[in-house]
Amino acid sequence: MDTTLIPQQIAVERAKLTVWTAGSGPAVLLVHGFPDDHSVWRHQVPALVQAGYRVVVPDMRGCGESSMPRRVSDYRLAYQIEDLQTVITALGLDEVHLVGHDLGAVIAWQFAMAHPALVRSYAALSVGHPRAYATDGIKQKLMGWYAAVFQVRGLGELLMSGREWALGRRLLGNHPEVEHWARRLKAPGRLTAAINFYRANIGPLMLRRDYPPVTMPVMGVWSDGDRYLTESQMTRSEAMVSGGWRYHRVQGASHWLQLDQPEQVNRLLLDFMAAHPVR
Repeated sequence: MDTTLIPQQIAVERAKLTVWTAGSGPAVLLVHGFPDDHSVWRHQVPALVQAGYRVVVPDMRGCGESSMPRRVSDYRLAYQIEDLQTVITALGLDEVHLVGHDLGAVIAWQFAMAHPALVRSYAALSVGHPRAYATDGIKQKLMGWYAAVFQVRGLGELLMSGREWALGRRLLGNHPEVEHWARRLKAPGRLTAAINFYRANIGPLMLRRDYPPVTMPVMGVWSDGDRYLTESQMTRSEAMVSGGWRYHRVQGASHWLQLDQPEQVNRLLLDFMAAHPVR
């Protein structure tokens, strides 16, 4: 079975997204975070396609091969949420299994609440419900210190790329993926575009707000080597979900659990989606 991702351009508000697809069957929408692009899902795509799913993997605005709007405001959550809706509509899909990681999970939680009819199930990797994250206490605030640094234009870029990416390697835990990130983000404007999500959304990320219940089945997955997120901001998300909740802790993985423990993550995703087939 051919698992090769095929790109296409989809126009969204103020940007053009490169969206990669493979396979056929019920659709799975994979949403990456920072500082990633679609390739962070490279271990999941073959497993999902071989299991009979159609995989849809966008490079989010500013990332990968998608366009880079210049204004910070163009990276607001409202645009990112509607980007996903536009992708689903453009591909002629009725509903999707949604999977988000890192900032992709932030977007996906909001999308699931804004467009519940389009989401059959949601798997949140690493990042819990926005209210659980915002109210998790001082430990989580300290673990997310870099988001405050990213607010200062130039300083955030220095934190990532300074001393020929030595600073970024340290921030990112010397993860093997750093060399890929550095190559991608050295292109003119790419690093600033990637960081602009934080600059455009510091309020929604940090402030407590009221949200509608999450009405589809949700699976939260957190890894015990995560340097940026507490386990409690994920487990406390259960109280915000009315459509059914399950939780899994992945052992021996960094924040990038889908890269570090792909077989375990793939098994969790496939079991969860099989339990909630597309209607």
